[in-house]
Amino acid sequence: MSVARRAAFRAFRALIRLQRTLKGMSQTTLAEGLGVTFQQVQKYEKGTNRVGSSRLQAIANILGVPVAWFFEEGPVSSSTSQGPEAGVGREITQFLNSVEGLSLNRAFVKIQDDKIRRKVVDVVKALAREPSE
Repeated sequence: MSVARRAAFRAFRALIRLQRTLKGMSQTTLAEGLGVTFQQVQKYEKGTNRVGSSRLQAIANILGVPVAWFFEEGPVSSSTSQGPEAGVGREITQFLNSVEGLSLNRAFVKIQDDKIRRKVVDVVKALAREPSE
């Protein structure tokens, strides 16, 4: 299997988990929609089992995203990436896949006031500049 295909499979598994988690959907719910066991969904998300094109279409339908979302949101190929921002997509995906990232994202989108949202962003930026102890 080529390096590009392996990278695509890794991206799909991370993006499936990310989108499922962002929707607040359990593995069991996704599995029921697909007509498989939740263990099968775990295998898709861990990369143990490959996700075929028809299965990817079904997953996209259940998650309410177009199949293209899995390709557009995936990591930039190192052969086409240029500059320091090339890995930003991967960093964002990794962050949103973390417990902290998901929790922060869910809480942030519940803030209705734009001024408060900007202040929260300012606080996070200020904290990011401080050396960690």
